[in-house]
Amino acid sequence: MLHSKTDAASKRAALRERLASGELLQFPGAFNPLSAQLIQDRGFDGIYISGAVLSADLGLPDIGLTTITEVAGRSQQIARVTDLPALVDADTGFGEPMNVARSVQQLEDAGVAGLHIEDQVNPKRCGHLDGKQVVDADTALKRVRAAVDARRDANFLIMARTDIRAVEGLDAAIDRAKALVDAGADAIFPEALEGEREFEAMRAAIDVPLLANMTEFGKGTLLTREQLASLGMNIVIYPVTLLRLAMGAAERGLDTIKAEGTQESLLGEMQHRARLYELIDYAGYNAFDESVFTYRP
Repeated sequence: MLHSKTDAASKRAALRERLASGELLQFPGAFNPLSAQLIQDRGFDGIYISGAVLSADLGLPDIGLTTITEVAGRSQQIARVTDLPALVDADTGFGEPMNVARSVQQLEDAGVAGLHIEDQVNPKRCGHLDGKQVVDADTALKRVRAAVDARRDANFLIMARTDIRAVEGLDAAIDRAKALVDAGADAIFPEALEGEREFEAMRAAIDVPLLANMTEFGKGTLLTREQLASLGMNIVIYPVTLLRLAMGAAERGLDTIKAEGTQESLLGEMQHRARLYELIDYAGYNAFDESVFTYRP
């Protein structure tokens, strides 16, 4: 009730332990705290907090318009309600290396288990769109070093994302990933790899945990959990899936109301009130209220 029963340090330690096991962890993207609770209820391994989703939630494109304050605020809201570790998209770190360092500490304070910093230039673009640009290696490495130096909890995961595959090719992505690991990155997020062969090549070259991004309508193939596990991936994210499902359902629902003048035909598609109350532990809040505020000796 009110918050997770597991503190942030324990979530971070648990994530490190799971990553060390070599198994594949599934992190669906949460678009709000309630969807994070649903992800935990359905037995997933962790929560992903997508920059693209947060931007869209604010009615903005994913081009680096959100601030660290907005990202940290939403991250804290999500991390608070789940016992699962949360991994957050920290874009380019929201500025120069000093800003990266401050962003790391703000996100640590928000209670997430880790973040990823990318090597795009500002203003950034969605990782699966054309026209991306990446910074030079020196700038990318400074961002990672600043992030590593700034963290206070050694278990806080610093993941480096590289978008160079779409700009300079796979070999450049492997070289950049190796350099990011040497700079202190705990894990690598190679964005927009295309096909199993590229995942295999990245896995053969990199000996830290790897993240696979299974986003819809992007450049890559949607691989199954079994395929990704066999390729040696350690985390798979589904960053925008729940938001897209929810918005698709919302569009269809609004069209139905407009056409029929009532939501009656939609009732079977809705989450029932009883299920919502179960998910948010309405009974637990009532029990607390009765024991504290209506208690009579």
